Amino acid sequence: MIRVLLLADTHVVPGGKRRLPDTVYELLADADVVLHAGDVTEPDLLAEIGGFAPVHAVLGNNDHAFVGVLPERDVIDLDGVRVAMVHDSGAAAGRAARLHRWFPDAEVVVYGHSHLPELLAGVDGQRLCNPGSPTWKRMAPDPTCALLEVDGGEVVRLELVIV
Repeated sequence: MIRVLLLADTHVVPGGKRRLPDTVYELLADADVVLHAGDVTEPDLLAEIGGFAPVHAVLGNNDHAFVGVLPERDVIDLDGVRVAMVHDSGAAAGRAARLHRWFPDAEVVVYGHSHLPELLAGVDGQRLCNPGSPTWKRMAPDPTCALLEVDGGEVVRLELVIV
């Protein structure tokens, strides 16, 4: 089984007030892989996360230090499960169809940008996940991230975690 920590919109900057909550560090300690759906904002944070597990990240609209380094979209195979990532999935209206069009072969699509955590059923059984933000909840009720577990080509767990 592969345990995946899903993050987005961490927005941690040197000298700033935002930091990853202790719960995220506990989840990192158990993660086999980390997927970050953009707005990491700080190379040191990406390196720190990478000290726990391999990290795959996509470019967010605030990731100025990563332009030309991180892809805007990515698809990763995790034990036979195709997981896609993009930062900005566009407007809520039409999101499921749009993400299916962008990633027709992905079983799970992870996105960020809105800071609003959600798990949605997409087109043709696709699962959509915005892990929210663990550091800047904005209008969400709580700071969050998400956990994904895959085993033998199947998604066995996908859930939001309040941090």
